[in-house]
Amino acid sequence: MLEVIKNLLTLQERDRNLARLREQLGRIAPERQTFTVQAAACQARLEAARLRAMQIETARKELELEVEAQKQMIDRYSLQQFQTRKNEEYRALTHEIDTCKANIGKIEDRILELMEQADQAQAEIRSASGAAQQTQQLVDGKLADLARREQDLKSELGQLETGRAELAGAVDESSRGRYERLFKSKGNSVIVGIHRGVCGGCHMTLQRQVVVSCQAEQEMVSCPNCGRILYYTEDMDTVAAE
Repeated sequence: MLEVIKNLLTLQERDRNLARLREQLGRIAPERQTFTVQAAACQARLEAARLRAMQIETARKELELEVEAQKQMIDRYSLQQFQTRKNEEYRALTHEIDTCKANIGKIEDRILELMEQADQAQAEIRSASGAAQQTQQLVDGKLADLARREQDLKSELGQLETGRAELAGAVDESSRGRYERLFKSKGNSVIVGIHRGVCGGCHMTLQRQVVVSCQAEQEMVSCPNCGRILYYTEDMDTVAAE
């Protein structure tokens, strides 16, 4: 095997590992965002339940004030009844008092409904609070795991990047440029072997002369179909090209 092919295979393995690490690092941010959104959604449900409970309590207090206002009106009408000597005015005041009492009954029914809703709201708060706490604990653990994994990946990536420069330096500039252009366009399989007369990259059958040239190990040989750089070792079966 040509020395340049050996060096390129080593460089390709390093670049594959670098690509793998970068891909893993690229997935961390979306994962972190997913967990953060989950926690935020649970917290939002809790805040919504608290807001609803507060709104119910505010509405109940407003109705209680209305009841007090109606009672004050009854007291005023009753005082006016005591002071009047006119039957017609007395009957009119009685009607007003009855109306106020009817209003109070309706308002108190509404207050009872709100009290039931308040109980339900408190139950929702307890449930949402438990869910939010449990989810936050889970998310905190996941985020901590992600942070550790991210740190490990960055450390490994840095080590590989440092070593790559030395590996790349072992390949002449022309061959390295050819390899790097292919790596960008073909993915992480640029230096590929021949098996049964087929290119290990595009899996197209190779002409006999291409295989023979590759076996001769006198120069770098490219697949005429995909342009990948071919190599051959004695353990590779070339029977299809015979």
